[in-house]
This record gives sequence, C-alpha cells and structure tokens, in this order.
Amino acid sequence: MNDARAAALITGASSGIGTAFARRLAAGGYDLILVARREAELRALASGLPTQTEVLIADLASEAGIAATERAIHDCARLELLVNNAGFGTMGRFWETDIEGQIRMHEVHVTATMRLTRAALAGMVPRGRGGVISVSSVAAFGQAPGNVSYCATKAWINSFTEGLDMELRALRSAVRVQALCPGFTRTKFHETMEMDTKEIPGFLWLDADRVVEESLRGLERGKVTVVPDWKYKIGAALMKHLPHGVKRRMGRPGGDRV
Repeated sequence: MNDARAAALITGASSGIGTAFARRLAAGGYDLILVARREAELRALASGLPTQTEVLIADLASEAGIAATERAIHDCARLELLVNNAGFGTMGRFWETDIEGQIRMHEVHVTATMRLTRAALAGMVPRGRGGVISVSSVAAFGQAPGNVSYCATKAWINSFTEGLDMELRALRSAVRVQALCPGFTRTKFHETMEMDTKEIPGFLWLDADRVVEESLRGLERGKVTVVPDWKYKIGAALMKHLPHGVKRRMGRPGGDRV
C-alpha cells in the first residue's frame, strides 16, 4: 500500500452498502482493506477499484475471523476509517428461529463491532485522527415482531456509538464515530432474508450510493447518528417517542413467520 495515503477497512464489503463504501472511498483516494466471507465477489470488486486494495476473507461470526480482522487493523498504521458494515437479518418468532442464526447475528452485530472498533480506536485516538462508521438501521429505534434480535442488536450499535462519542468528546479528540441508520436500501440484504420486497412501496427504497454519501457527509460534520432521507428521519423520531403500548398495537399480526 502507498505509505502516503490514508487507508480504510470495510467489513461486509462484498455487496450492498459495503460495496458502495468501497467504490466511494477508492474514488476518494483511500487504500482499502476489504473484509467479507464471499471470496469470489470480494476479489471481483477489488480488481475493479482504482486504488491499492487488500482482501481478507473472514467470517465475523467466528473467533478466527474477528481475530484476523483485528490483526489487520493493528498492522495498518495508516488506518483512518473503519466501516463496520457486516450484518444480516432473519425472519420469524424469536423462540422458533434457529438458535445458531441468532448467536451468529449477535456475534457479527455486537461482538465483532465492539472488538473491531476497540482495535481501531486504540490506534486512532493516540494519532489524533480517524473515524468509525457502524452500519445500524432505522430498525434500531423500535421493535418489530419477527425481527427481535435484529432490532435489538442495531439498538445496541446506536447506544454503543453514542457512548463512544461522549468519551471522545470528553477528551476533545478529533476522532469521530457514527451510527448509520438507513431504511430499506436496494441491496441483496432482503433477498437473503427471503423477504418479499414487493410488499414495500417503491418510495421507501433508498439507493446504496446515496446512503454512503449521506454517511460520509455526516461524519465530516461530526454527526453521531445519521438517518438518510427525510421520511426515515420522521419515522425514527416517532418510534423513539411512542410508548411501548402504542408500538405493540402497531405490530404486525399473525402470519406464517410472524
């Protein structure tokens, strides 16, 4: 890698928002470390980027995958941006879902985010520069039947990020952290969940490139929580303040999965 250029590490880089971050940051002059489980997709992406790129094949639901990514962070003295993007969702009543899937979700959304962020900040804070973006979701502001663990783990990301921001501000550090909370975004995420996307009105869908632009613009301005699009900003504000009893009555009734 070019010793004069800043570097960024992106998890879950092989598709969706992670790929959009990779392309945008490469165009902006960052060298990249791309992390994901799917080797073919990751290498295809790396080969088309106009920057120096390293590929790390790692499963962040495993100890080995998290540890390998921690080492990559520790070994990169030029790391100025970590994007914790890896994640997935499931559908179904919590007590009926596969427990292994629930454990993996907590490992990826919570354990990996915590450990990789700590590894990054351990270098960034003494250097006095850098940033961490953790991809959360507008789902973090509420709950939905059939998505209990997803909403809960994304809410953890928001709370974790807000706490880190308080510590960094107390130190007057220039390092910034952000929880990025998009709504429905055109990626393979929902297909992987086997969700019928036709049920979602077209006006609710966001473009991944737009989500990334709003995130990077927000990081530049020091925004700790970024909710792309005015519709989702209103929705997030409402969900934060509605009493639980009202939210419960708004939940989806019945259904094969929920």
